[in-house]
Amino acid sequence: MDKIKKLAIANRGEVAVRIIRACQELGIETVLLHSDVDTQSLAYRLADETYCVGSAPTGESYLNIESNVQAALASGADAVHPGFGFLSENADFARACIENRLIFVGPSPECIELFGDKISAKKLVIEAGGPTVPGYEGQDQSIETLLAQVEKIGCPVIVKAAAGGGGRGMRVIHSLKEASSAIESAKRESLNAFGSEKVFLEKYIDGAKHIEVQIFGDSGGHVFSLFERECSVQRRHQKVIEEALSPSLSDTERQEVAAVARKIAKTANYKGAGTVEFLYHDNKFYFMEVNTRLQVEHPVTEMILGVDLVKAQILTAAGRSLLWDQQELRPAGHAIECRIYVEDPYLNGVPSLGRLGFCHWPAGPGRRFEVGFEEDDEITSFYDAMIAKVVVWDESRTRAIQKMKRTLQETVIFGLQTNIPYLLEILQHPEFIDGKMTTNFINQYFPTGLCKEDLDRHDLDLMDQVEKQIVEPYRNSEGYSINTNSNPWTANW
Repeated sequence: MDKIKKLAIANRGEVAVRIIRACQELGIETVLLHSDVDTQSLAYRLADETYCVGSAPTGESYLNIESNVQAALASGADAVHPGFGFLSENADFARACIENRLIFVGPSPECIELFGDKISAKKLVIEAGGPTVPGYEGQDQSIETLLAQVEKIGCPVIVKAAAGGGGRGMRVIHSLKEASSAIESAKRESLNAFGSEKVFLEKYIDGAKHIEVQIFGDSGGHVFSLFERECSVQRRHQKVIEEALSPSLSDTERQEVAAVARKIAKTANYKGAGTVEFLYHDNKFYFMEVNTRLQVEHPVTEMILGVDLVKAQILTAAGRSLLWDQQELRPAGHAIECRIYVEDPYLNGVPSLGRLGFCHWPAGPGRRFEVGFEEDDEITSFYDAMIAKVVVWDESRTRAIQKMKRTLQETVIFGLQTNIPYLLEILQHPEFIDGKMTTNFINQYFPTGLCKEDLDRHDLDLMDQVEKQIVEPYRNSEGYSINTNSNPWTANW
């Protein structure tokens, strides 16, 4: 690793921890580039060095290109890893790193620009012979033209931010009367999130599955397909549970979509980790987008293939070869990932903010925990409410589901509410168990989160006993009252 002796991480939370762990195993020093409120995090404690890049608002810290580049230079870093989100798909950031002789751990700025513009990406896919959804990608962005195109395509239509991703700047139009407001809303969100209000239209394929293929281009120009992931369980276009492989594809379909993804990546001279995302409906694939970064759900691919995608990213950026052979990349077993959010599952995901209490992550065979925060860390309103990911592997999908349920049931997080009850309900839903879920799954079965169940007499009696025997004596002996918002007994957890 002569070219990379010190690596700066322009990110936070569990992904920053994930990158630090990979660097430790490669013998690389790490520098965490963080905001002023992110000093209470596991990544801050694990990094060899830390540099504050600005205040809590993302525009002043994690999205500030100049501040991140200057901090990386001041630390003496050789390279920058952007993780996912924030600046990870920002071509200007990648270019600024390169211009300042910092190795950018990711694809080239040209590739990021190509796939960052969803319209140019779709054109490349068409040239490569990939399957696309009918729609409108024209330069005329007037409301009048877009409304005419909605009518031409026929509802339902989805409007998407051309420079977007991650579900931002997307609206589904179900009727012409709502088209104008939906387009204007998508344009506003796109401008705020990506600095561009350019949008495009596609026929909305209702009841489709979300299938993504992990691709990787190495330093020698080889492009690998690391098979697909099923990401259909989504809430407001944000993934909740992911798994590999998809339970819906035949071996023939699996090979077909992998070949298409590799061809798209080869056409673009892609280097590094990325995903090619598809909709799958009526046994047909339709291209959605290419994400030019590491994905949140990358661990499920690692679990079924026995590879390390983060190490592969760093090695490739350093010009080192990988030990992979496409013919030898054969998946084994099944892996599932659940994202752990601090939120109220009974209030449709309202964030539960404050200080984390005691946390227990139950280790065991085939269990993996990607944790970003620990006991006493403060969870603020400035960023995403995800604090960890739970990943399991077993020999079959049925066993993996059972293992995930058991793992979540044994996980203990005090102080704040989490979405674990929500995840458990999803995992035991018949449509999920059968692998038939589509992107409509959450809206159809859990549109407002979970419904609270009335506590039975036994639970109420138990709470009363704990209150009298433990909480009250503790309160009296310590001389102060316990915050009822974080007290699991008085808050009816």
